[in-house]
Amino acid sequence: MNEVYEKLQKCYADYEKKISFKPELALILGSGLGDFCDTMDVKETLDYREITGFPISTVVGHKGQFVFGYSGGVPIVAMQGRVHYYEGYSVQDAVLPTRLMKLMGAKTLFLTNAAGGINPAFKAGDFMLITDHISSFVPSPLIGANIEELGTRFPDMSEVYSRRLRGIIENAAAAEGVPLQRGVYVQTTGPNYETPAEIRMYGRLGADAVGMSTAIEAMAARHAGMEICGISCISNLAAGISANPLTHKEVQETADRVAPLFKKLVTRSITDIAGK
Repeated sequence: MNEVYEKLQKCYADYEKKISFKPELALILGSGLGDFCDTMDVKETLDYREITGFPISTVVGHKGQFVFGYSGGVPIVAMQGRVHYYEGYSVQDAVLPTRLMKLMGAKTLFLTNAAGGINPAFKAGDFMLITDHISSFVPSPLIGANIEELGTRFPDMSEVYSRRLRGIIENAAAAEGVPLQRGVYVQTTGPNYETPAEIRMYGRLGADAVGMSTAIEAMAARHAGMEICGISCISNLAAGISANPLTHKEVQETADRVAPLFKKLVTRSITDIAGK
């Protein structure tokens, strides 16, 4: 058996032993956005440390657990603390949680993140609907022997972020009165923030926002046949655009400030995606 898939199967066996809940939608919560779980009707939780060989989230503010329950009547699993490539894990380990949630039964992946704004029209606190991504600066999680049980060797990436789901989120934002930007997300390795020269380069390549997650998770989910959507919280203006040094504290403070709008938008979007 493929070594990566064998590890995934062991993680799934631990989930089956400990959790009876079966989600339809998977939600990955970005930096500062984990409080969304307070809005859920929580039924069960599973600490990452209870899963054999599972990568542990080490970022301050990331609780490191799966939360199972209902949001707007929809059965979901939320990652309260994601795993990042920059924490020293292999790229395959960084996307293991995404693949595991697919095995749990989730057909849809809803990605969220805190990102730096590159587009000069953006300001801190904006939400950006991800229309596409640039992943050229991080390794593909699909490198190595293909996991045939999950998907094809050469998966199509012409529509990673579902047009159908994007339309639903746009309508949800309008209904809830939440302003919504649209744009392309670029993932870098981190953990350092980008230089002004790098930000200028990303902007010229067509990126509107930059962060240290999301694209690899979307690629793994697309490979596994999930339908994907994503929202970035523009937590700060990127280097060279912002006049101030970048800090993780600023990311958390911005996320806290816009948390009520974020919860409203994501809850309504999940409900509408499920057709509840």
